[in-house]
Amino acid sequence: MGPWSTGKSSLINYLLGVENNTFSLESGAQPTTSDFTVILNGEDYRTVVGPVLVMNSSYRALEKFGQSFLGRLTGIVIPHPLLEKVNFIDTPGIIENRKQQQRGYPFSDVCQWFIDRADVIFIVFDHTKLDVGTELEMVFGLLKGQEGKVRVIMNKADSLTPQELMRVYGALFWNLSPLINVTEPPRVYVGSFWSKKYNVISEPNGHLFMEEEVILLKDLQEVVTNRIESKIAFIRQNAIQVRNHALVVAQYLHVFQNEKSFFRNDDTVEQQILEHPEEYQIFERVLSYPDVNKHDLSSPQQYKDFFKIHPIATLLPLSKYCPLFGSCLLERVENAIHDRIPSLMEEHHNQRIVNCKKLEYCGVKCDDPINKYKKNVNEHL
Repeated sequence: MGPWSTGKSSLINYLLGVENNTFSLESGAQPTTSDFTVILNGEDYRTVVGPVLVMNSSYRALEKFGQSFLGRLTGIVIPHPLLEKVNFIDTPGIIENRKQQQRGYPFSDVCQWFIDRADVIFIVFDHTKLDVGTELEMVFGLLKGQEGKVRVIMNKADSLTPQELMRVYGALFWNLSPLINVTEPPRVYVGSFWSKKYNVISEPNGHLFMEEEVILLKDLQEVVTNRIESKIAFIRQNAIQVRNHALVVAQYLHVFQNEKSFFRNDDTVEQQILEHPEEYQIFERVLSYPDVNKHDLSSPQQYKDFFKIHPIATLLPLSKYCPLFGSCLLERVENAIHDRIPSLMEEHHNQRIVNCKKLEYCGVKCDDPINKYKKNVNEHL
């Protein structure tokens, strides 16, 4: 992600070694990427239009953003060993003088969909586009709570002298600091991420750029290696959210059933509870359950919006989801959180050790770094 013409597409072309290929992503000084482009693995090079791409189960949910969005969605199939493990998503460049409605589809909602499912997010800047406008501010708003995924790239740094680079690096941090609400800022990689030689004016920084590139590639390698663990952890986080949501809704329902009476209108009772949940200690009671953290609960305002769509009077208590034989639904979720998902993680870890030993027995190194694909990195190493 990032402003237009900062080198996002060039970075992907470089990582995949397709810079001069017919199917490489378009790049240039002008805005060239107006689509969300999914780069995925296949037997031969080809382009896939959006309506065909969403037939892939991984991207079927994107249909909810409408046909106009599917016209701005493209898939590019490239046979590549790295794409056997991950997909790359190239996003439209951010242009601050463009209003979101001019895109013709819910840009922020689409960004959020990809952000929620991404293993790592690279936000690419260059020295000519450091200003933060409304659309970039919106993107960082979508990243709140997921800052651990974010890496910032200061691209095209070889076009600056060492003194200029110091000033630009400081300006980038200054502009981004109000948008990143975390104690530790994201990792910033500085360099020029394509296969061309570095500009001579940046010669004193050449060794720095090469080290930064190697670290970035190792970072990406670690993300790829740990992608299964990340997915398992993501499932557990969702299970915790489901459990917490069920407990909060159950508590609202419990209070509603206790407060309603023959002499009071149900809508009036519901409105009173939604407006003043603190009087009924709804969230305090939920926090008395083991392993429930207040930072993982949605706000009372969010539940007001939720109950506008699902009125409290139409809901059933959790006891109704307990079959005559077997465990209740909530108990099964708790079991998944504390036992089944952690055991799945352990099982995967043990299997990975076994697979690695098999590879090493055959004389293959177990986790070859991604930079084996980059000839110029290997030459400098």
